[in-house]
Amino acid sequence: MGFLRRRPPSGPDFDVLAIPFGDWPGSVVVAMLPGEDGSCQGIFVRYDLLANRGPAMLIGNLPPGSPAREEGVGRIEAQQLVAALGHEEMPEELSTEDTPIMLGDDLLIVRKVKYAEGRLACVEFDRSDNVLVRIVTWDRPITDDVFQLLKPIDSITFG
Repeated sequence: MGFLRRRPPSGPDFDVLAIPFGDWPGSVVVAMLPGEDGSCQGIFVRYDLLANRGPAMLIGNLPPGSPAREEGVGRIEAQQLVAALGHEEMPEELSTEDTPIMLGDDLLIVRKVKYAEGRLACVEFDRSDNVLVRIVTWDRPITDDVFQLLKPIDSITFG
């Protein structure tokens, strides 16, 4: 009966960079990627449109060592968004391009991912604490304005 003693996953030990939940006009869904040891290996925040019109954006925060960051896994946030939209196949990733973005007084190097399906947009960047942040949208371009909306959400919120 060892499975009955299994500890529920703990919340993240890092702040999550996302759009504050109260600033989004639609619904927000939060999911955690648990590790085998019960640690948090990633937080995913999905922002849905009003009136159940489907997901608009997904933001993932992945700490160092997360299995979702491993080579060959693919970008799990893009996979989740494509699945949430009811598509059966993940579009082919064509290329990545590093682009500098000004975030306040700081220079942020953002990797833009290009897919064969032009409606899928993905960007990713590393935070100063080595947490990887990915933003994925469907049928909406990711503009520099999105980065201004991101705020750290205290890890206690997810615990």
